[in-house]
Amino acid sequence: MLDRLNHVAIAVPDLNAAVALYAGTLGAIVSEPMPLAEHGVTVVFIELPNTKIELLEPLGDASPIAGFLEKHPSGGIHHICYEVADILQARDKLRADGMRVLGDGEPRTGAHGKPVLFLHPKDFQGTLIELEQV
Repeated sequence: MLDRLNHVAIAVPDLNAAVALYAGTLGAIVSEPMPLAEHGVTVVFIELPNTKIELLEPLGDASPIAGFLEKHPSGGIHHICYEVADILQARDKLRADGMRVLGDGEPRTGAHGKPVLFLHPKDFQGTLIELEQV
């Protein structure tokens, strides 16, 4: 079911400071900020030869990232995203295996313009999993 690792997402309290750290200190190439109102975040992507790092900053007080940052004020790893060939087939198999899909279970459009779903961290050893159809 799983293909390659698409990205590791890191929640940050200050996106500009995080971009400066990654671009300046680590010499990374960082995308322009992209607000995603539907997800309540502003994101940038750091492109690496084998994957991406997604930096997430809350977009508004209702952002799910705001709650994460209340518990982890310095930020931290928020989720891991894996690619799948067929997101609906993956969802149906996971549900049949007793896994919980967050939200209403219908894919939403993610930052790459592709369908995504999130899986409950309690079903995956405390890790929030995002699936992205490629």
